[in-house]
Amino acid sequence: MIKIKIMRNNKISNKKKQKKKIYLCVVVILISILFSAMVVSAEPNNIPIPRIGLNIEEADNPQEVAVSIQILFLMTILSLAPAILIMMTSFTRIIIVLSFLRNALATQQTPPTQVIIGLALFLTFFTMAPIATEINENALQPYLQEEISQADALSIAIEPIREFMLRQTREKDLSLFIEMAHVDGPLEINEISNTILIPAFIISELKTAFQLGFILFIPFIVIDMVVASTLMSMGMMMLPPAMISLPFKLLLFIMVDGWNVLIRSLLTSFH
Repeated sequence: MIKIKIMRNNKISNKKKQKKKIYLCVVVILISILFSAMVVSAEPNNIPIPRIGLNIEEADNPQEVAVSIQILFLMTILSLAPAILIMMTSFTRIIIVLSFLRNALATQQTPPTQVIIGLALFLTFFTMAPIATEINENALQPYLQEEISQADALSIAIEPIREFMLRQTREKDLSLFIEMAHVDGPLEINEISNTILIPAFIISELKTAFQLGFILFIPFIVIDMVVASTLMSMGMMMLPPAMISLPFKLLLFIMVDGWNVLIRSLLTSFH
């Protein structure tokens, strides 16, 4: 028994020695790798490091200053482009109505949010295409051909958008912002500033979208009430009515060709 214990102790000590040798080898390898990396980093000619900076220097002539201001103005317009697209076009009404449709169907995340936003964007492009064409023909192309100045191009480009917003804006909403702006006297349409027209257009779009959403909810609420009352009369208290009403909602939406009817109503609502 004593010999067996001595042999076991010898085996254990040999294993410990082997582990120590392995650890030493790993440490030596890591030190050599780190040393080689330090040597490589100490040679600046092998790995070029780019230098990035933003300098403000004196301009040689006024044209360079004008070009810099134009670039800054263009970057500002690009940063405001999403807000312009959302607030000054048909996008607001379309996206709200599509969101109401998904809530009325109670399909949770179907259609997905990306699909709804994409559909709203392309419907916005469709409804705003005549306005974009007019801006391109009367403002952008003459400006690119240097026939008109930048200020004239902006004033010409904003006019079709103003006409579109005025057609969709209620007089009551315009009167609200005119009164809050403390503007005296009656105003002509051309005298209404954009700071008054844009918020009036936005709240008008919100009201119209909520009206369409209310009309959209009515048939689906009727289905929910019928299903709930039927389950109550049958004594099925523990069965969720939404689970039973969802197939009937989808069936109704398919039978009336809901997407065609909804998109037609949305497009024709922009008088």
